Amino acid sequence: MEIGNHMEDERSREEHHIDQEKLEEQKDDIFKGKSMQSCKMLAIRDSFDLEASRFTTNQGLSQIENWKTIMKLAFQSIGVVYGDLGTSPLYVLPGIFPTGIKHNDDILGVISLIFYSLMLITLIKYVFIVLAANDNGDGGTFALYSLLCRHANASLTPNQQAEDKEVSNYRLDVPNQRLKRASFVKSMLENSQTIKFFILFITMLGTSMVLGDGILTPCISVLSAVGGVKEAASGLTDNMIMWISVGILIGLFQIQRFGTDKIGYSFAPILTIWFLFIGSIGLYNFFKYDPSVIKAINPIYIIQYFKRNKKDAWISLGGVILCLTGSEALFADLGHFSVRSIQISSCTIVFPSVVFAYFGQASYLRQHSQDASNAFYSSVPKSVYWPMFVVAVMAAIIASQSLISASFSIIQQSLALGCFPRVKVVHTSSKYKGQVYVPKINTILMLACVGVTLGFKNTLKIGNAYGIAVAFVYTITSAFLVLVMVMIWKTNMCLIVIYALSIWLLELLFLSSVLYKFMDGGYLPLLFAMVTMTIMYLWNYGYRKKYIYELDNKVSPVKLVEIASDTSIHRIPGLALFYTELVQGISPIFTHYVANVPALHSILVFISIKSLPICTVPLEDRFLFKRVEPRELSIFRCIVRYGYKDAKTEWGSFKEMLTIQLKDFIRKDVFISRLPHTTNMASYEPDDNEVSRLRTEEIAQREVEKVDEALNVGDIVHLMGENEVVASKGSSFLKKLVINYAYNWLRRSVRQVDEVFMIPRKRLLKVGMTYDV
Repeated sequence: MEIGNHMEDERSREEHHIDQEKLEEQKDDIFKGKSMQSCKMLAIRDSFDLEASRFTTNQGLSQIENWKTIMKLAFQSIGVVYGDLGTSPLYVLPGIFPTGIKHNDDILGVISLIFYSLMLITLIKYVFIVLAANDNGDGGTFALYSLLCRHANASLTPNQQAEDKEVSNYRLDVPNQRLKRASFVKSMLENSQTIKFFILFITMLGTSMVLGDGILTPCISVLSAVGGVKEAASGLTDNMIMWISVGILIGLFQIQRFGTDKIGYSFAPILTIWFLFIGSIGLYNFFKYDPSVIKAINPIYIIQYFKRNKKDAWISLGGVILCLTGSEALFADLGHFSVRSIQISSCTIVFPSVVFAYFGQASYLRQHSQDASNAFYSSVPKSVYWPMFVVAVMAAIIASQSLISASFSIIQQSLALGCFPRVKVVHTSSKYKGQVYVPKINTILMLACVGVTLGFKNTLKIGNAYGIAVAFVYTITSAFLVLVMVMIWKTNMCLIVIYALSIWLLELLFLSSVLYKFMDGGYLPLLFAMVTMTIMYLWNYGYRKKYIYELDNKVSPVKLVEIASDTSIHRIPGLALFYTELVQGISPIFTHYVANVPALHSILVFISIKSLPICTVPLEDRFLFKRVEPRELSIFRCIVRYGYKDAKTEWGSFKEMLTIQLKDFIRKDVFISRLPHTTNMASYEPDDNEVSRLRTEEIAQREVEKVDEALNVGDIVHLMGENEVVASKGSSFLKKLVINYAYNWLRRSVRQVDEVFMIPRKRLLKVGMTYDV
């Protein structure tokens, strides 16, 4: 979309990156004493802003230019992303014709619907439009939400800083008609709490529906494939097929711990064979039975189908949408691969094979309409039935992988943005940050899959449930995509209207059809979504209330200096780190600590952990330091910034990075502070540049040695708040129930901050305090 705008954005980012490289060179000149002009330039800017400006967001798999790597990822993506989409021919036509085929031309109308649905939604929408709306190489509902938050102040948690604007790469260009429209939407979004709540609600709903997909996909895929054995072994009962499916599902979830990289390499050859099989058999059936089904490319057959069947045709759309299942995984799994790799594998292997498979089944059914209830296996030539059955079962097992991997990715994203309780996230690949495994979520998905399989026992009702989850995800993604088109891409309004009246309208039509089957199993994903959204909202609500309390009761700079300068407060040798999530000041827990322990370490660093609405933060840009004046206090503030794909490093690595960056900051800060305070920097010339440089280096070295001495006294001491959040007096019963019981129960049930960063417990001191929110 809007190629010219994208090219302009790329040039701008490149220029911004070059500017930062020049800035770094000038800073190096300061340390080497080469350029007084560099000193003048740096003195103009505050050191906190200086560090922030170095941050660039051109990271992630989206920037991969090595074609060998792209082709390798394209091959891997076949084994992870497309299983669900590729195995949909197993169950789509039986779901559309549950009571048989009434008119032979209905087959043409249905195949035409399938063809244009795949063309519009899978190929055009997801492969060529939605993938372009990635958040620096990451996809999914929360990636779209973070993209919007980065370009507009849409977050409900008030932890934005001026420095974040430079990080976000959001620029307000020279006004024109499109930019005025974008600015209007941005302003409306930023100024309305109701819209912010609504967008967060929709984001949580979309995320919950993808998790619902992650539960239903394995059930319907495995049951459909295993059920095919009844063609050759009619003695097998539905209960036997159900228990075989349960065993396969449990095994599938047990191998998730090995990670996407290994699973992708293992599964990709099998699914490649599957796509070649269904494509080849589809072409064979097409030429053998009725090549005239090619007429279905003419959309007139869709109109005729609706004229003949009316309401029944509309209801059958709930079966048609199942041909699109797995399309959302193309975007949700993007963080595991890259845009180009998914586009290549989609266009060269997946889309042609799936289309051939559907046209082949349609050609077969034109002469064998009585086989509609088992269209896939009935159309397979008898000579290749058993090989096809084995490959189908393996492909169905693999099909579940796409939504399982997507579930892990969106949990990681929502966790980082404060919308999900803290659970353990395991990064399974050192090469690709987006490849993660979440043990607790894996266990929950496995138990839910087994429960659904045992409860429903067949694919018809699961298909009804599946359709609702898929339709909700598609319509929510389109809603966010329209916002991206207006506010970020500045797309021509005519193109937006065309998109809304074609693709979005088709998705809403699908949604209306699947909701008709609400009582026939359709309630299941909505039940899953309600439970998931309740957990997400409770956590986010408590998290925001706690943050706002700290912000309202933060320690002012004057109060901090007053406390640190108090002679009754002893300064003991050593280095202490005081952890908080507050980024705009000092947490009120600090005054509570000093009131009970009247001693401070010689070096004190306030660590604020902050998640940015971006996928990854380079290691060299992770720490943002600022000194608390006066310098003699040796007190620093440090914001440690993470993207939602970044792994929280172990304490040893964190300590090493922190101390190196702290010393580096001190040296730079001393040099900048030694510059003369004059408004006419251009006219300043030092009397003796060499003497000034040596004197500055001596002061910087003394401060660095002070840090080394503090480290040599003993290991770093960690101070952390152990706060209990309770509803204030006069709060409503509902608020007390939510905060005092639900939120606090969630907090006690999940990992604590010290566990996330693996802080050594022997050096950890927790300070208790009650927050009345």
